[in-house]
Amino acid sequence: RIGSATSQSSAIINTRLQELVKLFKERTEKVKEKLTDPDVTSDEESPAASPAKLAPAAAPAPSPGKEPGGDKLPGDEHYCEMLCCTFKYRPWLDRLKNYQFPSSIDPLTNLMYVLWLFFVVMAWNWNCWLIPVRWAFPYQTPANIHCWLLMDYLCDLIYLLDILIFQTRLQFVRGGDIITDKKAMKENYLRSQRFKMDVVCLLPLDFFYFKIGVNPLLRFPRCLKYMAFFEFNNRLEAILSKAYIYRVIRTTAYLLYSLHVNSCLYYWASAYEGLGSTTWVYDGEGNSYIRCYYWAVKTLITIGGLPDPKTLFEIVFQLLNYFTGVFAFSVMIGQMRDVVGAATAGQTYYRSCMDSTIKYMNFYKIPKTVQNRVKTWYEYTWHSQGMLDESELLVQLPDKMRLDIAIDVNYNIVSKVALFQGCDRQMIFDMLKRLRSVVYLPNDYVCKKGEIGREMYIIQAGQVQVLGGPDGKTVLVTLKPGSVFGEISLLAAGGGNRRTANVVAHGFANLFILDKKDLNEILVHYPESQKLLRKKAKKMLKNNNKPKDEKGPPGDPLIIPPKPDTPKLFQAALAATGRMGGKGPLAQLRWRLKELKAMQA
Repeated sequence: RIGSATSQSSAIINTRLQELVKLFKERTEKVKEKLTDPDVTSDEESPAASPAKLAPAAAPAPSPGKEPGGDKLPGDEHYCEMLCCTFKYRPWLDRLKNYQFPSSIDPLTNLMYVLWLFFVVMAWNWNCWLIPVRWAFPYQTPANIHCWLLMDYLCDLIYLLDILIFQTRLQFVRGGDIITDKKAMKENYLRSQRFKMDVVCLLPLDFFYFKIGVNPLLRFPRCLKYMAFFEFNNRLEAILSKAYIYRVIRTTAYLLYSLHVNSCLYYWASAYEGLGSTTWVYDGEGNSYIRCYYWAVKTLITIGGLPDPKTLFEIVFQLLNYFTGVFAFSVMIGQMRDVVGAATAGQTYYRSCMDSTIKYMNFYKIPKTVQNRVKTWYEYTWHSQGMLDESELLVQLPDKMRLDIAIDVNYNIVSKVALFQGCDRQMIFDMLKRLRSVVYLPNDYVCKKGEIGREMYIIQAGQVQVLGGPDGKTVLVTLKPGSVFGEISLLAAGGGNRRTANVVAHGFANLFILDKKDLNEILVHYPESQKLLRKKAKKMLKNNNKPKDEKGPPGDPLIIPPKPDTPKLFQAALAATGRMGGKGPLAQLRWRLKELKAMQA
C-alpha cells in the first residue's frame, strides 16, 4: 500500500511538473517573439468593417419617477411603462416647441424633403386632375363652391411654403464643394429656372373671380409646377428597392390621365354642339364622366364601333382624337416596354447565358450528368446572388467605393484569419478587393490531395468536409461559415504546397478565393507584412509537420519517464550502508530506491 501510494503521488507530481515546464517554455517563446517582432503577438483586436451603433447599456437605477429616498421627481408624468420596460417621453407639444428646422437640406439623401415633395406632388395632382373636370363638367356649383375654394387655397399654401421654406434651404454643388450657406442657397434658388416657374405657378389670377366669376381655367398656371413632380420621381426611385414597380404605376397613370383629359374635351364638345343633338355627342343620360371616359377609351385605343360624326366640328374633333390617340398610345406602349425590359434585364441576361451554355454542351455532346450540374450551378448562383458575376456589378464604381463595399462584406471574415493578424491594415484592404466569390455544388471537390495549393479559401455560406483515412472518404472535420483553409499554401516556396487531404462541398457552398499571384502582387508594396507572413507560415508548417505524441491504450497506468542513472559514488555509499546495516537517512533512501525499481519492473 505504501509503495502504490508513493508511485501514484510521484506520477501526479511528475505530470504536473511537465505541464509547468511546457507552460514556461510557451511563455518564453512568446516573450522572445514579442521582443523580436511586436506585431506577432499583438493582443489588439482588428477594427470592425463599419462601426456598429451600439445602444447605451441600461444600468440599474431607481424608478424614474422617484428618488432613491422615495420622493417623486418633478415631471414624472413624462414616463410611460410598457411591458417590463420604462421609457421616458416628452409631450408632443414640448417636442414641437423645441424642434429646430434644419438650416440646410440635402436634396439627395434627406427623407424629410422626399416626404415634403410628396405633399407638393399631391397638390399638383389635385390641380392637374380637377381643373379640367371643373371646367368641362357641371360639378362645380354655387352650393359646393366653398369646398372647391378651400382645397384650392390649401394647395396654394403648400406651393408657397415650398418656395419660402424648402427651396431656399436646398444645398447645391459649386466647384466641387457642397454649399450650405443660407445666403448662397437663397441666391442660387432665385437665379434658377425653377424659381421662375414657381412664381408663374402662383400668379394671383384669382382676383378675376370678382369680375368673371369662379372660372377654374384661371388656375391653369398651377399645373406648371411639374419640376417638383419629376424631382419626386427621381428621389423616390433612388430609395425604393424595386423602383420598376413605381415606374409601371407612373406610366399607367400617364395613360389614365390622357384618357381623363380626352373625356373632359368630349363632354365640352358635346355641350358645345348640344347634348343629345346628334348621335355622335353625349346624350346626357347616366353618369356623365363615366360615359365620356368610356368614349375616350374607345377613341384613343382605336377600338372602333363609334357613331359617325355628322357636322364639320365633329369630324375635325374626331380626326384630331384619332391622330392623338395613335401617337399617345404608341408612346405609352413603348415606355411600358422599356420599363418592363429594364426591370427584367438581369433575368434576360441570365436566361441568354444559360441557353448559350446549353447549346454549347449539346453541340459537343456533353454527358447529361455534367449538363445537369451546370444547370444546377446557374440556377443556384442566380437565386442566391441575383447575378452570375459580382465583379461585373462593381467594375463601374470608383476604387474607393469598391473598397468600402468589400470592407463591409468581407472584412469581418478575413480579420479572423490567424495568418493575417498583425499585418498592415491597408494590405488587408487591398487583399479584400482581390477576393472572388465561387459557388460549389454538393459533392464538388474544392481541392484534392496531392494538388499544388495556389489559393486560400474562406467559407462565406454552406459547409465543406475534409476527407482522409485509408480510403480517403472518412470525414475528418466539417468546416462551417467563417472558417479558412489553404492559407499556408499562399506563402509556401518551391512551387507551392501540396494538399494533404481532399476537401468536398457538403451541400451548396459559397467560398471566397484569394490567389497566390494576387497576394504576391500586394506584398511587393508591404515588405514588413511579407516578412511577418513568411515567419508565420514557417511556424504553422512546422507545427503541422511535427509528429504527434504516441498515446498508449486508455487502460494503461501512468508511467514515470526514465531517470538518469545514479552516480557511482552515491551507489558505493548506499552499498556500504547496506553492509553495515545502518538505519540513517541513507538507509531509508536505499530502501525507497529498491521499491521504485521493483515498481518499474
